[in-house]
Amino acid sequence: MSVLLRSGLGPLCAVARAAIPFIWRGKYFSSGNEPAENPVTPMLRHLMYKIKSTGPITVAEYMKEVLTNPAKLLGIWFISEWMATGKSTAFQLVELGPGRGTLVGDILRVFTQLGSVLKNCDISVHLVEVSQKLSEIQALTLTKEKVPLERNAGSPVYMKGVTKSGIPISWYRDLHDVPKGYSFYLAHEFFDVLPVHKIQKTPQGWREVFVDIDPQVSDKLRFVLAPSATPAEAFIQHDETRDHVEVCPDAGVIIEELSQRIALTGGAALVADYGHDGTKTDTFRGFCDHKLHDVLIAPGTADLTADVDFSYLRRMAQGKVASLGPIKQHTFLKNMGIDVRLKVLLDKSNEPSVRQQLLQGYDMLMNPKKMGERFNFFALLPHQRLQGGRYQRNARQSKPFASVVAGFSELAWQ
Repeated sequence: MSVLLRSGLGPLCAVARAAIPFIWRGKYFSSGNEPAENPVTPMLRHLMYKIKSTGPITVAEYMKEVLTNPAKLLGIWFISEWMATGKSTAFQLVELGPGRGTLVGDILRVFTQLGSVLKNCDISVHLVEVSQKLSEIQALTLTKEKVPLERNAGSPVYMKGVTKSGIPISWYRDLHDVPKGYSFYLAHEFFDVLPVHKIQKTPQGWREVFVDIDPQVSDKLRFVLAPSATPAEAFIQHDETRDHVEVCPDAGVIIEELSQRIALTGGAALVADYGHDGTKTDTFRGFCDHKLHDVLIAPGTADLTADVDFSYLRRMAQGKVASLGPIKQHTFLKNMGIDVRLKVLLDKSNEPSVRQQLLQGYDMLMNPKKMGERFNFFALLPHQRLQGGRYQRNARQSKPFASVVAGFSELAWQ
């Protein structure tokens, strides 16, 4: 069985055949405390953290985790775009809010596996992280223990090192500090934790929602409406039909920065997150111990999140770069060949229990009533990428590539 991308990305075929994994909704974790003498894989780190957090897991759950947890899909997407835009001699991989560093570590392992394809490309990694604690965890996950980190708290590049595969890696507190250049940007579950303004339609017009002290109950907070207009109301579109809107100015600033960079130097940005296309209203919610939690009770004890309004991100990018999506997770994964990957795994397994776990994992990821429609993918690309311009031409071919973008267009499987 061979895999062919309609965009003609032949060198990816062998890797895609063997490595296209499932993508699993959730944070990627590292235990941060592994014995040096043991071969610690990303999956082992994930399982150790899971067990430490929730207790021992069943054998069935262990099998399900090992068989269906993601490791390589996003790495393949970035390499696909690198090839489709002419195989530049260098690129930066930039992640916004990299968590514990496990996801970017998975992507770097894909780059290592594709060493023959990337051998003439100079790659560097740039992480945008404001938390000193998380940056230290990321360093433990990603860098060589024997190569000391360079630290300079007063510099925009506050930490430097070398990854386990020998790639230079740097840490920044702000995207503006990352060097401009041909780059691939990743924002995985990043935008949904940025602060939002909530604005409600009233008979008097749009009014912003504030948090106030409840005068009837001591030590309790409540939502109230502003008595008059506030600056946040400027974000409301004149044709808005919803009666409640959440806007995230920080997200707009970041998208504008990404758009300017991509328009200037090329590359692409991939956003993967919970969200909607300008259809939802009140999505602000809290989670504590993986359960819904009242956002105004015991502040500081729960994670706060709001679904990403991709229609707003698209408006912020409009005119500078092209945007694709949002598309639902089940569509993105189907376009990336998850059905073929499932068939390969099923054909290799004779154990009924293993086959059952594979099918259950597939159902969790693809079922519209489960994760299939809750997670979205959204991309920013240079206009030339979709218009047959210079970004699409491969020096070895006389014709430009078609404008198909992996994940957002269907692949051809033969």
